[in-house]
Amino acid sequence: MSETHSELARSISVPRLLIRITAMLQIALGLVFWSGNAKGLVPVHVVSGIIFVISLWTLAYAAKKHGVSTGLVAFTAVWGLIIPALGASQTSILHGSAHWVIQVLHLLVGLAGMALAEQLTTRVSPTTA
Repeated sequence: MSETHSELARSISVPRLLIRITAMLQIALGLVFWSGNAKGLVPVHVVSGIIFVISLWTLAYAAKKHGVSTGLVAFTAVWGLIIPALGASQTSILHGSAHWVIQVLHLLVGLAGMALAEQLTTRVSPTTA
């Protein structure tokens, strides 16, 4: 591979940092929403989620470029489609007292995306993680 160590580190660290920042924001906003407050911040949650998914895909691309298995990269890319699909449709699924199930599922899907990002990062190079 023709990339230097610093280019490799940057190709992984920038999307990883964006994933970590947006993940914290997503969780914080989600907790605020669950408490019934700040519904006006939903657009911030949506934009942050979009940045999260684009960063996840960018990380998957970089990981593939650096030899991470196609299976994990493909799974991560598909998971990146599931996250916004569930997020965008969750308000129309299981209304009423059962809606909490969808909210928890949405949280778990996002957390899994975070775990996939960490998995990709460590598989690229433990020294850049």
